[in-house]
Amino acid sequence: MKMPEITETHISCPYCGESISILVDDSLLEQTYVEDCQVCCQPIVLDVAVDVDGDVSVSARCENE
Repeated sequence: MKMPEITETHISCPYCGESISILVDDSLLEQTYVEDCQVCCQPIVLDVAVDVDGDVSVSARCENE
């Protein structure tokens, strides 16, 4: 069984377009949470999914979408 890890990944802020680094906990297969952009401070909704191979995918969207 794979141990949970915290993985660093980069996303583009849907507000300002800057590339920012986020930490993702891969212990859950699916999760949604809000994290503020490190550049413009706007709230970004992050949808995180982990596939059966342990690969993490993250989509970022504006809070009011």
